[in-house]
Amino acid sequence: MPATTKSTTGGLTSAEAARRLRENGPNLLPAAGGTHPVVLLLKQFGHFFAILLWVAAALASVAGMPALSVAIALVVVLNGVFAFAQEYRADRAAQRLRDLMPTRATVRRDGEPRVVDAADLVVGDEVLLQGGDRVCADARVFQVAALAVDESMLSGESVPVHPAADDVVRAGTYVTEGEATVVVTATGAHTRLAGIASLTRDAVRPKSPLALRLHRVVTVVGLIAVAVGVAFYGVAMLLGLDPAEGFLFAVGVTVALVPEGLLPTVTLSLARAAQEMAHRKALVRRLDAVETLGATTFVCTDKTGTLTRNEMAAVRVWTPAGEVSVEGEGYAPTGRVTGGPDALAAVRRAAAGAVRCSPGARAEHRDGRWSPVGDPMEVALHVLAARVGADTSTPEATRFPFDPRRRRSSVADGDGVHVIGAPDAVLPLCAPTPGAREAVAELGARGLRVLAVAWRPGAAVDQADAERDLVLLGVVALQDPPRDDVADSIALCREAGIKLAMITGDHPATARAIAVQTGLLGPDGLVVEGGDLPADDHALGELLDRDGVVVARVTPEDKLRIARALQGRGHVVAMTGDGVNDGPALRAADIGVAMGASGTDVAREAADLVLLDDHFGTIVAAVELGRATFANIRRFLTYHLTDNVAELTPFVFWALSGGSYPLALSVLQVLALDIGTDLLPALALGAEKPNPRTMTGPARTGSLIDRSVLVRAFGVLGPAEALAAMAAFTLVLLAGDWDLGDPVLAATASGTAFTAIVLGQLANAFACRSATTPVKTLRGNRLLVGAVLFELVLLAVFLFVPPLPGLLGGSAPTPLGWALAATTIPVVLLVDAVQKWVRRRLT
Repeated sequence: MPATTKSTTGGLTSAEAARRLRENGPNLLPAAGGTHPVVLLLKQFGHFFAILLWVAAALASVAGMPALSVAIALVVVLNGVFAFAQEYRADRAAQRLRDLMPTRATVRRDGEPRVVDAADLVVGDEVLLQGGDRVCADARVFQVAALAVDESMLSGESVPVHPAADDVVRAGTYVTEGEATVVVTATGAHTRLAGIASLTRDAVRPKSPLALRLHRVVTVVGLIAVAVGVAFYGVAMLLGLDPAEGFLFAVGVTVALVPEGLLPTVTLSLARAAQEMAHRKALVRRLDAVETLGATTFVCTDKTGTLTRNEMAAVRVWTPAGEVSVEGEGYAPTGRVTGGPDALAAVRRAAAGAVRCSPGARAEHRDGRWSPVGDPMEVALHVLAARVGADTSTPEATRFPFDPRRRRSSVADGDGVHVIGAPDAVLPLCAPTPGAREAVAELGARGLRVLAVAWRPGAAVDQADAERDLVLLGVVALQDPPRDDVADSIALCREAGIKLAMITGDHPATARAIAVQTGLLGPDGLVVEGGDLPADDHALGELLDRDGVVVARVTPEDKLRIARALQGRGHVVAMTGDGVNDGPALRAADIGVAMGASGTDVAREAADLVLLDDHFGTIVAAVELGRATFANIRRFLTYHLTDNVAELTPFVFWALSGGSYPLALSVLQVLALDIGTDLLPALALGAEKPNPRTMTGPARTGSLIDRSVLVRAFGVLGPAEALAAMAAFTLVLLAGDWDLGDPVLAATASGTAFTAIVLGQLANAFACRSATTPVKTLRGNRLLVGAVLFELVLLAVFLFVPPLPGLLGGSAPTPLGWALAATTIPVVLLVDAVQKWVRRRLT
């Protein structure tokens, strides 16, 4: 094995290796000390909302309604199991790091190569690496030959590195080419990979905005329900009811006001939004992440593969005879070449020389597309040669592999010596070439990766003899081009009031170039390296809390600090990533976004959202759906609250009249409305599609129930529905001479009130589709049409199918009752239209 003057020591003896293994333990990453699954499961049944429903179930059982008690308990159990499944899968992120350690390794022991379990490696072992191997422990390079290592999963740097002797290679990285002997310096818990595992494991996932808002909503509604129940118990005692009967009555009222249907409505609405996101190539791993996306105020995006295509391509070639521009799709061998004939001939010669220096790389056509085989940069050189019509043959030759210290490689064959490498490593070896250095500076300033290709006639004895008296053939500029839709998506983010930052492990010049090309770079043009970030988190937040900042050369610790610093300034942060190094930040961010096509399992497990196509535009589409989901939750909350007003009003009339005004609804009728007729229309409201205003202006990060919702539910729609229903109830009683002793009349009047509320909710469902747009101009929700039709079917079942009418306490209305109940529809629609007209005039 060439390239160093060091000789092998023969490795450890088997006895010494066994002793060190006993002392230091196996080469395994520490097991992630995640929360026990039983604890995770119990948490889903112990939060405030779940406790409220458990109490409601218990009270329903005490009140003699066992069927209702079982139904409420099932709601809690099903939602708890679903939430547990989501959280348990996400909690295993750090554990997936253990899968990155290879199972076998080739070592030299007792002076002979042998294959051992990677877990048996110890410090001091000599490990033999070659192309395709995964590095199994942190190690120092001892002997090396053309070694290239993909460290992107740890560093974020998209280009393979070329370690030299005495450099360090890290556990979990890949050898892409070459070979080396390395000496293990750290194993198991002491590796860099284990350090990142610890960061990922210790990062605390913040509570989602939806969870916080729902907690506030349920707390308020629960307290109101209990307060109303206590108040009605007091009224019952004042009216002289038996204490036991008064208690059961109060319990019934309390249970009726508990929002049993809210949790399944929210869960199913989020699940449907998640399904829609999956259709748009965004896989949601935690349901509440759907709404969190809509609340996002700051997106920290990676560069490679997200903003760019993750396809290296030669785009310009400078030669002494002129310059050529090259365009093409991916790694396809065809493309468009622009330049003069002399320049094109010179480019062909330069491209042929570049191919001679990278014989193992090529592009293959498989699965309907051209894919790279080998180092992407070397594949791009082969594609360049094919596009310009150059000779791509690689005859037998003497090769001098790439040396990371010399930063060039060379090959000697029958056509002479061909050299390729960094311009500052090749140009000094060439005869003076006018314009070459200026071309290199200009191309480098644009963030392009620049390589110089040179040649000389004759043979070569060794590498030093080969790389002398060269003639510069050309300078090749390569780039990973931006995705076509990125600029439009970035503009849409800014229209939506979302700040953007590029967080990448790549070189600052490359990052700046992509930021400029995509329009991401802000007006102040701030580009900062990870090593220059302020140590103080407050100062870090102040520095980065702007639109269009670029942070290059970041470490996993940097990304984690960035996420927390921005959260500390009140931002809802979305962080993208694809490598192991991104795991801690993905987990700590409000919304972690992993790459599904090119990312690691660790990144995907730590994330809340996985992009199946790696497109930045998919993030924007997911944010739009998240915002629409927030709006939809407000829609069906308005719908539910309106119904609660109508349900509570009969009890208010009864209480204010001192019991002389009969109850228009029974507790069971109220429950039939809550978890019967109302559920499907509420779910249909949760399926409203985004409208043109969804991505206009900042995200709504306030309460789910604000002044607008309260005014519509308690000041407009609720009173209209309630008064119309009470009017129908009253007029039916008057038509029967107010004979409260007639059970048939009482059941008919109650059935009329029940019907009026159901029909009012039918109209209310369409009114709640928008807080500003008249119902007659709304289009496009077929699910709602089906839901209200099913609502009418359920109404018929509750009124006509025995024994339900007797159980609920209301029978089918008379023709007069039907007519009176039907008036609730125009009443609700009319007051809705008036309120929207007034709102438009005021705004």
